[in-house]
Amino acid sequence: MRLILFTGKGGVGKTSVAGATALVAAKRGLKTLVMSTDPAHSLADSIDAEVGDQPTMVDSGLWAQQIDTQQRLETSWREVREYALELLSWLGLSGIEAEELSIIPGLDELFSLADLKQHHSAGAYDLVVVDCAPTAETMRLLSLPEVLSWYIEKVFPVNRKIVNTVRPVLQRIKSLPPIASDDVFAAIERFYDRVDGIKQVLADAATTSIRLVVNPEKMVIAEAERTFSYLCLFGYRVDAVVVNRIIPDEVTDAYFDRWRDIQAQHLERIEQSFAPVPILKARLFDTEVVGTQALGRLGAEIYGGSDPAAILHTDEVMKLVDRTLMIKVPFASKGDIDVNRRGQELFVRVGSNKRVVALPVVLQGAQVGAASLDGGWLSVSFDTGHA
Repeated sequence: MRLILFTGKGGVGKTSVAGATALVAAKRGLKTLVMSTDPAHSLADSIDAEVGDQPTMVDSGLWAQQIDTQQRLETSWREVREYALELLSWLGLSGIEAEELSIIPGLDELFSLADLKQHHSAGAYDLVVVDCAPTAETMRLLSLPEVLSWYIEKVFPVNRKIVNTVRPVLQRIKSLPPIASDDVFAAIERFYDRVDGIKQVLADAATTSIRLVVNPEKMVIAEAERTFSYLCLFGYRVDAVVVNRIIPDEVTDAYFDRWRDIQAQHLERIEQSFAPVPILKARLFDTEVVGTQALGRLGAEIYGGSDPAAILHTDEVMKLVDRTLMIKVPFASKGDIDVNRRGQELFVRVGSNKRVVALPVVLQGAQVGAASLDGGWLSVSFDTGHA
C-alpha cells in the first residue's frame, strides 16, 4: 500500500492539495483513502461532503476520514488519565488544573497514526493520502512514535518492576502518593502495541513519502526548509514540493504584476533550494477550491497526466560510510546542531528537534570523533581503534 503525507505552514492550501491528489488517484483507478490528522479538520469542507470518524465514500473509488482523536484518547487512555488525575489531586492541584495536566500534549494526535498503521496492515486501499496538521504539529506527531518507543523500551519495564515490588509496602503508608496499578501499565502497553511499528511504516522509502506544500512567500519557504531538515533527521523522505497559488501570467494588472515579480524571485529560490526534489506547481484559481470538481481541476494542474501516487524522488537520509555516520540535514547551520553520545546511542539535536539514533553494531565499541556539517550532511566520525 502506498502512503503520501502532506504538510505545510497553515493556510498554504495543504488540505486542498491532499484532497486533489487523492481524487486524481481515485480517477486513475486506485482505491484511495484521504484521511485528516489535523485537529482543525477542514477536509470535509474542502471535499464539500459529510466525513466521519470512519472511512466514508465521497466519490467513485475515494473514501475520506476525519479521525476523532479526542474520543480515541478517552477510550484508550482512560486508566492512565484517571491515575494521573488522582496523583495530581494528591499534589494539591485543582480539578481543572489536574484535568489539563493529565493529558500529554500531542498524545491525542498520535492515535491518528494508530489508524494509519491499521489501514496499512489491513491493506484495504491502494493509496492512503494523509492531510497532516501544520508543520510544527506534524513534526511533533512524527517524532512521537520514536520518543514513545524509547521510553517504553528503556524506562517502562524498570518502572513497572519497581512499582510491583514496592506497591504492597507503599500502599500501607497513607501519606505517600498513589501508586499506579497494573491496569495503568496494561493500558500503556495496549497503547504502545497500537503504535508500535508505525515509525518503520512511515520511514519505508519503498511505500511512504512526504510532500511539502508551500506558497511562493518568504516566511512559508523558510519554514518549509526547516521542516525538510527535521524530516530528514527523523528518517522521513520528501519526494516533492508543491508550490500552490502562483499568480498566472494571464492576470494583467499593475497590482498583481508586482506580486508576480515577487513570486518569481521566491520560485527561483524554491527551485534552487530543494533541488533535486521535484517542484510541482499550481496556479491561483479565480474561484474557491471547494468540492470534487474544483479539486479535480487542482489535481490536473499539479500532476498533469502523471501518476500522483508514483514515488517522485528517492534519496538517502542516513548512511554509514566507513566509520562515519552521515545524516542529511539540508538547511541546518552549525549553530542548530548538537551531538552527544550516551552508551550505544547518539543524541542528535537540530534546532528544536532531537532524535536518538541507535548506533550500528560496528560502531558500538567506538568512541565519537569529530562532527562536521558540509553540503547539507552532518558527519559524525568514530574511532574504532579505542574501546
